[in-house]
Amino acid sequence: MRSNAYNSLQPIKRSKLRLKLGKIYYTYARYLLWLLPRFKFAKQYASFKLPYSCFTHKSILLRQLRDVDMKYQYNKITNLKLAVNRLNHIVLYPGETFSYWKLIGKPTYQKGYVDGMVLFCGSFGPGVGGGLCQLSNLIFWMTLHTPLTIVERYRHSYDVFPDANRTQPFGSGATCIYPYRDLMIRNDTSEIYQLCLKVGEKYLEGEWRSEKQPLYHYKIIEKNHFIKSEPWGGYSRHNEIYRQTFDRAGNRLEEVYVTENHALMMYAPFITCESEPKIESL
Repeated sequence: MRSNAYNSLQPIKRSKLRLKLGKIYYTYARYLLWLLPRFKFAKQYASFKLPYSCFTHKSILLRQLRDVDMKYQYNKITNLKLAVNRLNHIVLYPGETFSYWKLIGKPTYQKGYVDGMVLFCGSFGPGVGGGLCQLSNLIFWMTLHTPLTIVERYRHSYDVFPDANRTQPFGSGATCIYPYRDLMIRNDTSEIYQLCLKVGEKYLEGEWRSEKQPLYHYKIIEKNHFIKSEPWGGYSRHNEIYRQTFDRAGNRLEEVYVTENHALMMYAPFITCESEPKIESL
């Protein structure tokens, strides 16, 4: 449902105690959710691929970001490989729900995770398991191109880097914070789906597959995109995401509202950078 966040956005400052208590509360609330019978969570894997491809996508692994040490980009690859091992070939049966964090588990040094770049309240720094948002972004974007239902997804509250050469609409990713900012996807269809992932030499690669040939294909578009000057001196960015459905003959059947995005900009608007590579996943 559309909100009134278009009115105004401003940074929210919370005390360290407030942040700590909030993290404890939402963490244990999430653990309780995983234990309750509200959702039937996916937990079975298949050693083979289902026969039909629904949608594929890939995002570049190494990008030079301004003021970010490249070692965190390489560390991100280590983290992605560990997370992909927990998700690859997971099968989503009818009525089941995919939970990103329930399957991956908590990223820790003991499990082999290393420090990658973590975004927090408009800034960035090193943190264990950093970089896994690239994986949740990829899965969310691919899921928009399937009949699967997105139960839970969180948008990025801050737009940290310029999007020169962007190939996807602003706000088409999904942020993740263990365990309470999750990405959950439910299979409300009568068919079986499977998530296939790979960390290649240059790209993070993903695919949703199914047991039957897809009847439809989808296109994701944005509307009402604008940048707003806020009274406190900064800028905010807004848009709405819609999904168009087409049959096999290419006829458009419907267009539905998906979500809206509102983010504080942490860079000067309208900036361009010709040397930056295309951003394929947010």
